[in-house]
Amino acid sequence: MDRLAAMEAFVRVVERGGFTAAAEELRLSRAMVSKHVQDLEEHLGARLLNRTTRKVSLTEAGRVYYERSLQLLADLAETEEAVGELQARPRGRLRVNAPVSFGALHLAAAVADYMAAYPEVTVELTLNDRIVDLVEEGYDLALRIARLTDSSLIARRLAPCRMAVCASPAYLGRAGQPEHPDDLTRHNCLGYSYGQARDEWRFDGPEGAASVRVRGTLQANNGDALRAAALRGAGLVLLPSFIVGADLTAGRLVPVLSGYRVPELGIHAVYPHSRHLSAKVRSFVDFLVPRYGETPTWDAWMSGPEPDRRAGTPVS
Repeated sequence: MDRLAAMEAFVRVVERGGFTAAAEELRLSRAMVSKHVQDLEEHLGARLLNRTTRKVSLTEAGRVYYERSLQLLADLAETEEAVGELQARPRGRLRVNAPVSFGALHLAAAVADYMAAYPEVTVELTLNDRIVDLVEEGYDLALRIARLTDSSLIARRLAPCRMAVCASPAYLGRAGQPEHPDDLTRHNCLGYSYGQARDEWRFDGPEGAASVRVRGTLQANNGDALRAAALRGAGLVLLPSFIVGADLTAGRLVPVLSGYRVPELGIHAVYPHSRHLSAKVRSFVDFLVPRYGETPTWDAWMSGPEPDRRAGTPVS
């Protein structure tokens, strides 16, 4: 028995004064409405209606059940309306997970601007560099920087993640500028310890794909730490341009191996499959897409005027 359908049929019979009028309103047959009420009475073990050939009337039990049913159906309608409003208008708490460096450098400001545009949304932003389970840990969405494989999540690309091999002018003044990936074996290459192949840097160049084993005096699990060391002249780094783009534009860091390209990653928003995507998730992703795009601000160094890249130029 569909108890909700039976309850609604019972209420309509009472309000319309009979089975025929209730059936017309519900767009059901009179027999089906009658069956709903009979099933309800059998389930409750009580007669709800007194039936005559002319009219129906409530029994004492029927009156109690009718009044409670009215309240339950009204509460259900109010709940459905509230959920529908949530789907239509961004509101409520939005839980977001993102990598540490990108979150601090770029996403936090975007979150502040988003909340100004959608004041009924509150954001809980968690930054870490591990892959979280969105469903198990209760996140609405996450930002991931990777070449995504097939998964149970929906992914929307926000921006490219271009990689740069670079060093300070002071370091290049001491150690020389590499012209070929093989030259990296003679340099101090600072490594990202969370990388899948942290001792192997890969390139696409005139000879095709190439990789080189590198060594260095520093391994760190955070790109900002490697950037700080590179700015102090400690060695070469392979980092996303969203971390070092401003330094490359200003000349504080200098890109090397210009004839070789490091395979590109993507910055994606990922979220669980859902037939009805909430307005807060949809609006947040829609907000981020034009903010970053295929030519994000941190890649200005790739098309802007050439900085002074002479080896030995003092670090500003």
